[in-house]
Amino acid sequence: MTLVTQHFDSLSTDMMRLNYMTHDISEKLAEQTRLLRMRNLGLPDALVQEAQGLTTQLDALTSQMDDENTELAQLRALTHTAALINSTLEVNEVLARAMDTVIGLTDAERGYILLRDDETGQMEFMIGRKIGREAIEDGELTISQGIVEQVIQTGIPVVTTNAQEDSQWRSQESVMKHALRSIVCVPLLRRGEVFGVFYADNRIKDVPFSDREAQLLLAFANQASIAIQNAQLFEDVRTRLAEVTEKQQLLDSIFASIASGVITTDRDGQVATYSPVAAAILAGSYEESVGKTLLDVLPGMYEGFGDLVRAVQVEGSQEMIDVNSVIPQRGPRNLSLKLSPLKDDTQQTLGVAVVVDDLTEIRQRDETLKVVHTYLPTQMVKNIESIDSLGLSGEEREITVISCDVRGFTTFSEHLPPEVVFEVINRYLTTSSEAIQLLEGIIDKYMGDAVLGLFNTQLNPHENHAERAVRAALAMMKDVRALHEVLPKEHRLEYGIGVHTDWAVLGNVGSPSRKEFTILGDALTLAKKLQEVAAQGEIIISEPTYHMVSHLFEAERTERQLRGDHKVVVCYQVLGLKKA
Repeated sequence: MTLVTQHFDSLSTDMMRLNYMTHDISEKLAEQTRLLRMRNLGLPDALVQEAQGLTTQLDALTSQMDDENTELAQLRALTHTAALINSTLEVNEVLARAMDTVIGLTDAERGYILLRDDETGQMEFMIGRKIGREAIEDGELTISQGIVEQVIQTGIPVVTTNAQEDSQWRSQESVMKHALRSIVCVPLLRRGEVFGVFYADNRIKDVPFSDREAQLLLAFANQASIAIQNAQLFEDVRTRLAEVTEKQQLLDSIFASIASGVITTDRDGQVATYSPVAAAILAGSYEESVGKTLLDVLPGMYEGFGDLVRAVQVEGSQEMIDVNSVIPQRGPRNLSLKLSPLKDDTQQTLGVAVVVDDLTEIRQRDETLKVVHTYLPTQMVKNIESIDSLGLSGEEREITVISCDVRGFTTFSEHLPPEVVFEVINRYLTTSSEAIQLLEGIIDKYMGDAVLGLFNTQLNPHENHAERAVRAALAMMKDVRALHEVLPKEHRLEYGIGVHTDWAVLGNVGSPSRKEFTILGDALTLAKKLQEVAAQGEIIISEPTYHMVSHLFEAERTERQLRGDHKVVVCYQVLGLKKA
């Protein structure tokens, strides 16, 4: 285009020079003719006519050159603007540049672009400009609806120099109402179909819109159509990308808020989604896991796991399994896996979804609760807020121990069948156990016909533990008397009870497969010794226990020699509650 322009400019200059020289020759011939006539002489008429004809031809050629120069300028502007509007993918910017080009190419007063809405199928106003690039709002739209409709239906440009006098358009209501005069309207085509129009008009003067302007504008419209479509496609892609990004962010947020790990595979069994929680449970990463198989990202799966995954995908079944796995950096873990077919909205299977839960801590907590249930009633276990805070690995505490033994049981058992002996002794053990648990003590162990109860351990902390132990002892005595009312005389036995308060170390002892909660220290030993020196129906408490409960219970000072000791110790026999 640049080379053509240069040649055309050079030719225009030569034509102007030749035209100037021709006019100069014509003027000189005219002057010579005048001088010759003064001398009654003259030039041949043929020569004069030839000179005049040459001048006329040069004038016509110059006029044609001017028209072509104008067209070339328009083409030059068309090329420049086409490149300009194709330099952006912003829809509004493309439309604005295209509209300014339409105004510039046609010298119109106003111009509009209308595009078809893909959803409604209706033509909608997109942009309007005045000759000074001033924007026209949608409410100011004044066009010949009939001309626009014809261009939309036929796909053929319409040009009219003066619509007021044009028999085809002057009867149009919009033409008369808005005093429209010069109008040009060309279609915007997409795959041979009209998807919009360029429209320009002038209400003030007759603008010489011609077929040349129409064809020029149509050529520009063809280029602008591509630019507009590209911008619209880019806008659609950007909108969809934003939607996908928003959905991905929402999905990431959902995955992050779910306590379980989530892994999905595609139809080929390769990991497509790997949530952050799954990465934390399995000590993996998204980058390392995507594209691999489930067997690659789930360590230590059993033989046949791959067949299970394929069955879920093919048969559409759901499976739930627990597996013990050794995870690098985390060690042995107990994992729960729920496998389900991953389906789209048409119920077509896309792959497999796996929900992963790490149950290691839960399993450990359940094992600890089993131990706790051994010693505590169910209601007390429910009141424990945190197993981790119990300190079952070992803790030093001040506790109160109650030791209860059935008197005369050995002689009693020698004269009865074993099944009767067990039935009777279990009733006494049940009575003593219920009394201890009623005051929220725990049963440490049964030793034949004896029961050991503990107060103020990690499992049943109470500041008034000594009071609770003595109340439990009194409750036992009362319950035994009630039991005697329903037992035969030969089955009636009595309790001897010892209670002692002291510091001890409490916690779980044993092997990894079997643990027991127990106490280390003299508290248990002294309570048992006090029980041994208690007579039938007596409750003997140690001096430390007495000092803690003397304001609540009537007790009588006594001295007893304990088994294995050479000295006599001071202790107290509990008589009952003090009267208010």
